[in-house]
This record gives sequence, C-alpha cells and structure tokens, in this order.
Amino acid sequence: MAVHYRDSVEEARKTVADCSKLSGASASFRANLANETAVRNLLPAVIEALGQVDAIVNSASTFEHDTPETFSFAAMEKHMRANAGAAILLSQALHAHLLTRDGASGAVVNLLDQKLWNPNPDFISYTLSKAALESANTMLALALAPHVRVVGVAPGLTLTSQMQTPEKLDALHRLSPLGRASTASDVAATVAFALENQSITGTTLLVDGGQHLMKPARNVALP
Repeated sequence: MAVHYRDSVEEARKTVADCSKLSGASASFRANLANETAVRNLLPAVIEALGQVDAIVNSASTFEHDTPETFSFAAMEKHMRANAGAAILLSQALHAHLLTRDGASGAVVNLLDQKLWNPNPDFISYTLSKAALESANTMLALALAPHVRVVGVAPGLTLTSQMQTPEKLDALHRLSPLGRASTASDVAATVAFALENQSITGTTLLVDGGQHLMKPARNVALP
C-alpha cells in the first residue's frame, strides 16, 4: 500500500502503520500534486519501492473558497492542476506500467463531489476542477480500456470543515432525503467496491444519502 501526502507527515506515518497491519508492505511518498514533475515521478518511486501498482485512488484535493465575484485564473489553475491534472497523469502512468506486465489490469478511482449534481456558486474553482475530472473519467475509461477501469466516487458532506462545527454537520446530515449523509466508512466501502467489481468503468457512484437531489443556494460546507 502506497500512501501519498504533501505536508501531513505524521498523518501519513500513522496511515502507513495502519495499512501495514492490514496489507503488509506499505510506505509513504511525498509529492506536491500541483507540480507536474513531482506527479510524473510519483508512480515510478512507488514501483521502485513496492514492486508494482495495481490501482490508484485519487482523493487529495485543493479546496479553497472562491465565488464568481472573486474568481481568478490563478485560483482556477491551482485547483485544476492538483484536482484534475494530477489524476489524469497518474492514470496515464498506471496504464503505461500495466502494459509492461503481460495480461495485467488495474483500476483508478477518482473522488469527486456530489455538488456536481446540485451546483451552487461557492467554491467555483474547486467545482470546475471536479467537473473536469468527472468528464475525464469518461474519456480515460474509453482510452485506457481494457487495461484500466476508471470509476468516480462522489461523497456528500462527510467530515467537518474548518468552517463548521460537529453540531452543524449533524444537522446538515439530517436534512438529506435519507436523513443521513456519507460517512468515511461509507466512502471507503464504495471505493473498495469500485476497485473489486471488474464490470464497472466510466461511471460515478454517488454516496451522499441523496444529498445530490437537493438544491441549496449556497454550499453546505459554509457556516
């Protein structure tokens, strides 16, 4: 198991320790996903350390608030590079790696966001980057088949942000059609399902308690 991180050194170490108990050999790898050279060097480093790669889960995201009124090219590029560009490059690298292994196949799971199905003006650069990645899912699924399956997983509001309290999060969860939203365990189980099911590609699994069916005027991550 390879664990990527940028700045969260201690969290990465803990995750590696937990993974080692479950799956054996595990290691962490540092990279800034907004840096193309760092992204291109990431998979070769993992292969050198662990031998091979069978699947990639792209979950790291830049998530900074902006609106149409505060939008800038710089903000959009920052989000696009880390949230969409890096995932595409890593998918490309996995495909090339699998081609060197006779008969090998693998999968990429890209973490998206249910707000793509109920957009609002908040976090416009982040939302555009996730929309780009959702579109890339389809193109990658076609281009990299039959060696790589590409699946999106779109959670709802799952963890508290810096702008929320646990009480606000719980209240927002209860507003969804199912009276609950996604938990980290729900998301992890869906990612595992996407990795294991050999018939799924080019689609997105929404895991949000029906939150995507609602149409809030503002982003639920805001206080």
